[in-house]
Amino acid sequence: MTALIRKRFAELEQQLEALQNSAVRRPNAFTERAELHVSPELILNWNVKAKSLMERVCGVDSTHLKMYAEADTEGMYESNVDRLNRLKAVFLAAKEDFEGGYLSSLRNIVQAEVFSNELEQAEELLKSGYRTAAAVIAGVVLETALRDLCTTHGIEHGTLNRMNDDLAKAGAYNTNQKKQITSLSAIRNSAAHGKPDEFTEDQVRGMIDDVQRFLLAHR
Repeated sequence: MTALIRKRFAELEQQLEALQNSAVRRPNAFTERAELHVSPELILNWNVKAKSLMERVCGVDSTHLKMYAEADTEGMYESNVDRLNRLKAVFLAAKEDFEGGYLSSLRNIVQAEVFSNELEQAEELLKSGYRTAAAVIAGVVLETALRDLCTTHGIEHGTLNRMNDDLAKAGAYNTNQKKQITSLSAIRNSAAHGKPDEFTEDQVRGMIDDVQRFLLAHR
């Protein structure tokens, strides 16, 4: 999990460099001076992805997000490159704090590593032809993640499907995510009851990938 987040920070930093390198000079409507300018659509595209990552890693109430919101305001007489430079400063600060280990609690770090190891084990079992065992392990990781998410939202723990329903009602994720978890739950249940004919190897492989993405989105 840590490796995936680190990879995403690196990808967005590279995209940011490409954005800055795409800047061209054009007259400022207020000052009539030629200033560097970047496509607003490209900035918005990067901005959404960067903010989403920071929300997941830093938290919606973090100082990083508050400073990012302040930086994300373009002054009347400045170019959008000036705004992009401010966003870059906050983004790189968040990246540095994450890579330095200053953003996660010890519990979150340990749990993320445990989840990562368990999913790696599931992948190895699947490669060796044990798709039922792989599905069971991936299901356990998903159910544990849902319990943690319920705790965060003040929701009572229950069965996987019940927690899925309650989390969707609480707005923890959207209807499409709920449907996906319902499908993953069905595979997990079939595996747990020893019914391998009800799912395929490809479905288990997709399950492992989906659980990894869910953890990235909600840790």
